Amino acid sequence: MPERRRTRSLPGSLRALRTPADPGFWRSPVRGARFTAVLGVVLLVGLTLLFVTGLLSYAAYNPDLNRVNDKTPGRGLLGFYLFSWPTGPHWLYRLTQGLHVTVGIVLVPVLLAKLWSVVPRLFALPPARSVGHALERISLLLLVGGALFQFLTGLLNIQLDYLFPGSFYTLHFYGAWVFLAGFVTHTALKAPQAVRVLRNGVPRGERDTLAAPDPLPATLSRRGALAMVGAGSLLLLITSAGRSFDGPLRRIALLTPRGGTDPGPNAFQINKTAAAVRITPADTGERWRLTVRGPAGEFRFSRAELLAMDQHTAALPIACVEGWSTSDQQWRGVRLADLAALAGYPDRPPGVFVESLQRSGSFRKAALRDNQVRDGRSLLALEVNGAPLSPDHGYPARIIVPAAPGVLNTKWVETLTFGEL
Repeated sequence: MPERRRTRSLPGSLRALRTPADPGFWRSPVRGARFTAVLGVVLLVGLTLLFVTGLLSYAAYNPDLNRVNDKTPGRGLLGFYLFSWPTGPHWLYRLTQGLHVTVGIVLVPVLLAKLWSVVPRLFALPPARSVGHALERISLLLLVGGALFQFLTGLLNIQLDYLFPGSFYTLHFYGAWVFLAGFVTHTALKAPQAVRVLRNGVPRGERDTLAAPDPLPATLSRRGALAMVGAGSLLLLITSAGRSFDGPLRRIALLTPRGGTDPGPNAFQINKTAAAVRITPADTGERWRLTVRGPAGEFRFSRAELLAMDQHTAALPIACVEGWSTSDQQWRGVRLADLAALAGYPDRPPGVFVESLQRSGSFRKAALRDNQVRDGRSLLALEVNGAPLSPDHGYPARIIVPAAPGVLNTKWVETLTFGEL
């Protein structure tokens, strides 16, 4: 009789060499269609808010006004004109950009959980079973890649530690449109299924394609996993949102920059110091003059001559693209409309092109719209909170305009040119 061979049982890990393309490779009992659908609905609301507030931030720069305001080359139809950014309410940009950054930070745990919940789909074979399936896979890649890129560049930028080659403004702009293409396509394809699952669960007789076919023993329920994600988002909210408020909330905003505090007499937040942009006392001393140009000619004013003009006060915040902002500060100086009248526009002032003593870096030049110049709260500020501007806050003179992004409130102003831009 032939000898019967005895076979030894191999460990499970060797019995079948599984790859990420094998559904059995993924064994978490938490994954499932309902878990993913809940996260998807949260992201649908949150990412829509992010895109809308991002568009508003783009509009706030008045990108169609002058190319120095929009540093996106060849934007074409993507750089469409929204509307003239208003000056009221004066806290508008503080609200919209604060929401943009805060919601983006809070959504990080939700985004990571959603990506984790669907990661088996990224390895599914064959890559495309039909035209519809191929479209879904492409939209998923655009969505995942675009979301990771947007969140990563945005987080680095608000930490004032932007490391990517190239302009954040440009990369974030184009990245947003790539992400939107994937987001809209994926939402159109998957939203009906997500709503159906949330209402009725997975229909009987159908397999939950996101659930593990051979799950490990459960150590955490799906509700518990969602609670963990929510707790992570709440922790990020507590430790980041305070950068837009004064007092204790600003002190506990440990994960976001709150703007460095000016050590001088003004004692509130700043991004750029005079030393960082190589502004010296010689630049801002007795020899400094403000140049004002317009149809009436070119005029030069010393700081003493500006202080001798009619002075006006405006209570306005500083709100930066990184999401931090100050409360209202009491600014005092000469109205931009009054300077426009001196330049030859006594009735309806046009826009103004502002140039700083700063010789390098973004937004050392900026353009403001006519509605911004005409607003009585728009000032060439000389003082703040009862004291002269400190060097880090733009001494000898800076722009302050209601509802404008911080970078358009130019510091260390050297030249104002009124006219068509």
